[in-house]
Amino acid sequence: MPEAGALYLPADVPPLTEDELFELCRQNSDLRIERTAEGGLIVMPPSGGYSGYRGSRVTHLLRAWAERDGSGEVFDSSTGFRLPGSRALRSPDAAWVRRERLASLTRSEKQRFLPLCPDFLMEIASPSDRPADLQQKMREYRAAGLALGWLIQPADHPEERRVEVWTQEQITVLSAPTTLSADPLLPGFTLDLASIWEPQF
Repeated sequence: MPEAGALYLPADVPPLTEDELFELCRQNSDLRIERTAEGGLIVMPPSGGYSGYRGSRVTHLLRAWAERDGSGEVFDSSTGFRLPGSRALRSPDAAWVRRERLASLTRSEKQRFLPLCPDFLMEIASPSDRPADLQQKMREYRAAGLALGWLIQPADHPEERRVEVWTQEQITVLSAPTTLSADPLLPGFTLDLASIWEPQF
């Protein structure tokens, strides 16, 4: 089943080059555009209030930890990652990459879509997301070398809230946890989920 919001070009239309895709994103900067591993384009409108708040909050907390730790850099949901080994271009809600991996990139590569998979990332489901689509994204991340990923799925009813913890070895499903720890990959980074489950506005 195609991903929600996906725009699939006819089979006889050549896939967009990296330059063409970059220009498409630049010309439509008010939209978030991703590309699946199969080449389908996904056009996402601006976030709703709760989704925007959740994404901003997790990015802020991750950045605060990263500035204390100093071993990597944090990127927000507007950053495109060109995943190695496929045509996928993905933009997680929050991502962290080790400094030494970024140091190996050229200045030109850093100005465009980063040609790597984050070491750590968070995806937060919005009301319009289909769980199967988000899980496909997580599979793409893991195939590209993701060390740790959190798929956070808020819901109006507490019993429906859950988190999927993705590593190279396994997928662990947690039912409405109150906190998440990224140890040992991100030593000392713990996410308090209270304000993610129940935004205070």
